[in-house]
Amino acid sequence: MSDVIANIFGSAAAVCSVTSFAPQAIKIWKERDASSVSLKTYSLTVTCFALWVVYGVMTQAWPVTAANSCALVMAAWVLAMKWRFRDGDPDARENGA
Repeated sequence: MSDVIANIFGSAAAVCSVTSFAPQAIKIWKERDASSVSLKTYSLTVTCFALWVVYGVMTQAWPVTAANSCALVMAAWVLAMKWRFRDGDPDARENGA
């Protein structure tokens, strides 16, 4: 298999990995509610991406490092919103909404 074809598949996989978190993140942000998101799943996902980043750096596999760094940011954003909005928007509850 040529390197070009392998890189196309790798790039497509990276884009899919990073963008796969966007719908969940946008939904949480708009609704200010992350009660249906699994804390354990996203904690494990963030850990997984962090380990892939470390692996990529240690092996100097920069495509692995870059793709997993971006995915780590997206998954960490969802995890942070899970903590922030775990029971809905606290500001909305305080204001009687």
